[in-house]
Amino acid sequence: MLVQDFLHQSAERYPDKTALVCGRQRLTYGEMDQLANQLANAFLTQGITRGDRVAVYLPNSIETAVAIFAILKAGGTFVVINQSTKRDKLTYILENCRAWGLLLESRQANLADWLKTCLPALSLCVLCGKRPSHLPAGFLYFDDITARYSEERPCSHIIDRDLACLIYTSGSTGDPKGVMSDHSNVVFAAQSIISYLENRPDDIVIDVLPLSFDYGLYQLLMTFCFGGTLILEKGFAFPAAIMQRIEAERVTGFPGVPTLFAILLQMDLDAYDLSSLRYMTNTAAALPVSHIQALQQKFPGVTLYSMYGLTETKRTLYLPPAELARRPGSVGIAIPGTEVWCEDENGRRLPPGEIGELVVRGRHVMRGYWAAPEATAQRYRPGPLPGEKVCYTGDLFRMDDEGFFYFVGRKDDIIKCRGEKVAPKEVENVLYALPGVVETAVIGIPDPILGQAIQAFIVHEGNNLTESQVMAHCRANLEDFMVPQIITFCDTLPKTSSGKIKKTGLGSPQKMPERSLP
Repeated sequence: MLVQDFLHQSAERYPDKTALVCGRQRLTYGEMDQLANQLANAFLTQGITRGDRVAVYLPNSIETAVAIFAILKAGGTFVVINQSTKRDKLTYILENCRAWGLLLESRQANLADWLKTCLPALSLCVLCGKRPSHLPAGFLYFDDITARYSEERPCSHIIDRDLACLIYTSGSTGDPKGVMSDHSNVVFAAQSIISYLENRPDDIVIDVLPLSFDYGLYQLLMTFCFGGTLILEKGFAFPAAIMQRIEAERVTGFPGVPTLFAILLQMDLDAYDLSSLRYMTNTAAALPVSHIQALQQKFPGVTLYSMYGLTETKRTLYLPPAELARRPGSVGIAIPGTEVWCEDENGRRLPPGEIGELVVRGRHVMRGYWAAPEATAQRYRPGPLPGEKVCYTGDLFRMDDEGFFYFVGRKDDIIKCRGEKVAPKEVENVLYALPGVVETAVIGIPDPILGQAIQAFIVHEGNNLTESQVMAHCRANLEDFMVPQIITFCDTLPKTSSGKIKKTGLGSPQKMPERSLP
C-alpha cells in the first residue's frame, strides 16, 4: 500500500463525503482526489521524475493538503516546511534536499524568483492564493490547474520502499536534518495509531497543529486513511474560536500538545458545547500529572491518550486509557506491532526500574537522515536481525514491572548538580503540582561549585506565587540536590514551531552568587 492510496480508497468509498474543512472551504473526497490528480498531472507535464522532492512552504490550507497527495501521485517526495521558517533556513532545506519544485504564496513571488536563481535544482514554483500579475517561465498558478490539466489519476510506478516524505527536525542543536520516511513507514505508523485510537469513518478530527510537524501531518494522513473528516485550522492563536469550531462541526477527536492544553485549562469552557468530543491525544512532550488530572475534570466524558514519539519513528509509546488512573506518569507501552526496551551505554537490555536509553524496533523506524550518513549511523544502529536497523532515541526512560515506560529526560538534558544526576522532568513535575503553574522549564547552568546549578522558569496564572513558596514546595517534595537554586518567573516561555517549550537559550542573566556546599 502507498500513502496516496489513503485518498484513492476513501474517494472510491465516500466520493461525496466531506473530507476536508478549512476556513469557509469544504471539499469532498471526490473533489480532493480530482484536484490532487490535476496537480499531479501538472507536475508530470513539467518534468517531475520519480523521487524528486517538492517542498510545500504554505500555511495549513486546502492547497497544502492537495499538494501533499499530488506530489505522491506524481511519484515525488513531499517536504512540508513551516511557513514561519526564515529565508536562510528555508534556503538551506531546499538546497539540502535538492528540491525540484516549490509551492508558496503568491505574495512571495519575489522570494521564489530569487530562490530559482540561486538553487539550480529548483525547476518549478507553484504560486497559491491571490492571482499574480505575471507568471515567468518555470512558474504555475495553483488555481489554473483545474482548467489546464487532466483529472485522470496518473499512473505510478513507485513501490512502498520509495520515499514518501522528508520531515525536517527543528535543528535546535545544529542544522535541520531531513528524516526519510518511505511509504511503508508512513502506512504502518498511521494504521498502528488508528488501531489503538479506534478511529472510524464517522470521526471528525480537528487539526490546529502545523502540517510541517509530523503530529499535525499525520492527522491529515490518518483521517484520509480511515475515511473521516478533517477540520484543518491555521493554528491555536484564538482558542475561543477553536472551541466554537469544535462545537459547530461536532468534532470527535482533538490532538494537542502540552502548551495547548495548558491554555485550555485556563479557559472557562462552560460556554461551549463540547459533548461531541470522544478522545483527546497528547504528544511532543509528556503531560504533567497535574494537567492530566485537570483535563479529566474538565472533560469527564473524553478519553485521553498520553503518548510519546519522535520524528525518527513517528509514534513510539501510548498509554491505554484504562491505565491512566493507575499510572498517570507513564507514557505507556509500544504501539501495536512494535517493540521497545531500555539499554545502557554498554548495549545491555535493562530490567525494570533501571534508567537507560529507549531503543525502538519496528516498521515505523524511518530510513535515516537525508544526506547525513554519520548522523544516521549514530541514531539508526544494527538491530537483532542481520541488516535490520533500530532507533536509539536519545531519551532516557525506565520501565516498571508490568512493562510500562516512564520518560526521565533527554540524555543531553540531564543536569549534574553536586555530583548527582538530576532529570529536569522530575523537577518540572513537582513544580506543575503547584496551583496556578501553567508552564515550567528546568535547566542546568554552569556553576563553579555545584558543577551545574538548577534554574527553574515558571509561568504562573495568577502572578502571586513567590520564590519562597516555590522553594518550600520543592524542599518538601524533592531530594535536596534536586531543589532549584534559581527561580525565574516569566510571562511566557519560548516555543518551537511544533509547540514544545524551547530550552535552548534559556539561562540566568544574573551572576550566580558564590556559595559553599551545605
